[in-house]
Amino acid sequence: MAEAERIISTPENPEASGAEQPPEAPGARSPEAAADKPAESTEPTPSAGGTERTGAGAAGDRAGRGRRRIAVLFAVAVLAYLLDLVSKMIVVARLEHHASVEVLGEWLQFEAVRNPGAAFGMGEAFTVIFTLIAATVIVVIIRLARKLYSLPWAVALGLLLGGALGNLTDRIFRSPGVFKGAVVDFIAPKHFAVFNLADSAIVCGGILIVLLSFRGLDPDGTVHKD
Repeated sequence: MAEAERIISTPENPEASGAEQPPEAPGARSPEAAADKPAESTEPTPSAGGTERTGAGAAGDRAGRGRRRIAVLFAVAVLAYLLDLVSKMIVVARLEHHASVEVLGEWLQFEAVRNPGAAFGMGEAFTVIFTLIAATVIVVIIRLARKLYSLPWAVALGLLLGGALGNLTDRIFRSPGVFKGAVVDFIAPKHFAVFNLADSAIVCGGILIVLLSFRGLDPDGTVHKD
């Protein structure tokens, strides 16, 4: 009975019994102190290296965009050049020394004409000069392509490049001789000079460049307002 009374009289809470508590380990905190202290942040702290990677990524994106614009320029140039070259080959093979072909009655005809001058039959006495001008335009466009980041400018310069290459090919390889060759023209609207697809590409590219300049768009993609 005495043992049973001792067990029943023992309090469940150690603090109530006045029993000594084991000493806390150094640095240990009570549950109340741990609850009062705010939780430490687990988010990563940005480092200086992150800024460098961001700058390098932006530069890489700009370089990639520039390469895509250059690819568009040369794709447009190749397409314009091939269309002009193939059309001239067909005209020389099937239309030269033959009667003109009516496309829209008398308003538009296909007629093979050898033009020693510039576009639309102008300046027949300056064939060599026009050849040098065309070669200079090609070199300038290729050099400008390194700073090209604008898609509209890529299309415009591609048209200029393809057209200049098309007529320059005639200057070099057609009679009467190198740098003096006559350009093949065949598109003959009524009351207008005869021209070819290379001339059309050059004119369309020039008009597009004028429009882009009026809008303030530069080849590098920046927009300025005067």
